[in-house]
Amino acid sequence: MADAAPIDTTPNPQGTPASPVPASAGVGAPGGAPRVRRRSVRQRLADYWYAWAMITPVVAVITVIIGYPLVRGIYLSLTDADEANVERTIGVNTIEATYEFVGLENYRDVLTDDVFWDRLGWTVVWTVACVGITFVIGLALANMLNRTFRGRTLYRMALILPWAIPAFVSIFAWRMLFNERNGILNGVLDSGGIEGIAWLSDPTWAKVAVIAVNVWLGVPFMLIAMLGALQSIPAEQYEAAEMDGANAWQRFVNITLPGVRSVSMTVVLLSTIWTFNMFPVIFLLTRGGPAGSTDILVTEAFRLAFVSSPRDFAGSATWGVLILLLLVLFAIAYRRALRRQGEVW
Repeated sequence: MADAAPIDTTPNPQGTPASPVPASAGVGAPGGAPRVRRRSVRQRLADYWYAWAMITPVVAVITVIIGYPLVRGIYLSLTDADEANVERTIGVNTIEATYEFVGLENYRDVLTDDVFWDRLGWTVVWTVACVGITFVIGLALANMLNRTFRGRTLYRMALILPWAIPAFVSIFAWRMLFNERNGILNGVLDSGGIEGIAWLSDPTWAKVAVIAVNVWLGVPFMLIAMLGALQSIPAEQYEAAEMDGANAWQRFVNITLPGVRSVSMTVVLLSTIWTFNMFPVIFLLTRGGPAGSTDILVTEAFRLAFVSSPRDFAGSATWGVLILLLLVLFAIAYRRALRRQGEVW
């Protein structure tokens, strides 16, 4: 019979005997530390079966709703599928699909097309302008509503109201306001002796209009997020800074901005992704016009799939995949920037 492993009973610094640990426990471990056994997959499933049971339906739904369309879209982007060669049913007859695999030809065509780069440039301008203006206004309003004054609850409800109204209702209301002949905005300008503006038929003013509407829709979300972040900052910090002689701007720069930094990083990322793909505002307000001047990447992809003749499913899928890749690259770069600044995300 083999000898039993020696037991380490060396007293610890307090003079009490150490717990009996086999001396062989640290063999092979760096620095003499006990070797940690890795648990098998079966053991983990046995211990966390309830958690796995809870997330399995969610994973299944996400796979069906998101995973399959994503894989299907990537596959279509590698083919020449269009309205004329996909599978379709006419009466009781079914015509089989005849589209073919073309590899990366669609990506080459899109990336060498000036239309893609024009849409990308405007999409970036649109996203930066909307997110930047929305963040500044949301933070300013949150600072004002974070104070105690009469009617604060009423003001909060009024500023959150645009978020409660369905987006398409708000956009149609703004479309009526921007009407060149009977709109309220041009009516106000005419009453002041100023010539009316072609809000939706002039390329420059159309871009201003869609940015204004999207900012109006996005401010409530930014306001709520920033207000919650401001309320998490201890009031004692402001009191101490005020006693030390710091003015309002110094308190804002040295207390408010660092206090809302973690929340603002997250909401800016979310707002960027949403705005980059903000289809309803562009499509319902201007239909991408005039002459495609307000079309962003996602509305151009929609146009290829449902408006153009014949409908170009492969081209639309290619645009969709490129949009996904751009957002993934942005999220990766954004995350690395946060890690360099010490933020956890």
